[in-house]
Amino acid sequence: MEFFKIRKDIPFMRHALVFNVISALTFVLAVFFLATRGLNFGVDFTGGTVMEVSYPQTADLPAIRALLERSGYADVTVQNFGTSHDVLIRLPAKAAAAGAKLSETVMETLRGADPAVELRRTEFVGPQVGSELVENGALALLVVSLGIVIYLWARFEWKFGIAAIVANLHDVVIILGFFAFFQWDFSLTVLAAVLAILGYSVNESVVVFDRIRENFRKMRTATVPQIIDNAITRTMSRTIITHGSTQLAVLSMLIFGGETLHYFAVALTIGILFGIYSSVLVASPIVMWLGVSREDLMPMKKDGTVDDRP
Repeated sequence: MEFFKIRKDIPFMRHALVFNVISALTFVLAVFFLATRGLNFGVDFTGGTVMEVSYPQTADLPAIRALLERSGYADVTVQNFGTSHDVLIRLPAKAAAAGAKLSETVMETLRGADPAVELRRTEFVGPQVGSELVENGALALLVVSLGIVIYLWARFEWKFGIAAIVANLHDVVIILGFFAFFQWDFSLTVLAAVLAILGYSVNESVVVFDRIRENFRKMRTATVPQIIDNAITRTMSRTIITHGSTQLAVLSMLIFGGETLHYFAVALTIGILFGIYSSVLVASPIVMWLGVSREDLMPMKKDGTVDDRP
């Protein structure tokens, strides 16, 4: 199905070097922010207490935050949760207070300013659990990345596998760079979004790679850049429809999903946009520069010559 018919191939590969220089600069900036600022790990990773409280009127977040800071609760996060009456409070782990005791003292502080405040729920994550989550999350990223390379190597050719993993790691590092630069809360839901983007981005790369392989069989007199340009142009309609539909769903989570899904949707939005970019303007040029040819993708006859039949 094509809603957007593009009759003339767009010369993407003519400007591949420019786009890859931009990608390299963006990647280096992301690594720089990760190294200098680091990720703002949520209590899922660092350990701490999460409290959900409710007020009968609209909660004054700056006043609540100031009250808790005056009471000695440093690095506290106070945010609306769902409605303007509900508040989510995140406190880092304290060696001197257990989760239950800490929530009790916080509620005493809040009730001193407003006796009508109600505690809805309390969750505590220990620091040991947090360190295990960091290790398991990094291991999950590594396993997924290796799986992608093996899959593309088996389905296409090793050059496609290398190009895909570079493009996918490009997306992941840039997402993490955004979270490091803006110091957004990095939680388990964000990690889930990063893993989802790995799969989502490789799917787009596979679509383009499959069309490139098909073009090598059909466009016998075309050059490699022309073959890749045609493959990208012919899949643009599908890309616009697929990614546009996905982004509509993610946008609804971003607007209506509340605090729980906010950064999950932000990570998906960044990943979808850069996933399109990397599949077209990062992975495809790398395949070209690695020297992919018709001989790489054609089956071999028994005598060792290339079978170039369609």
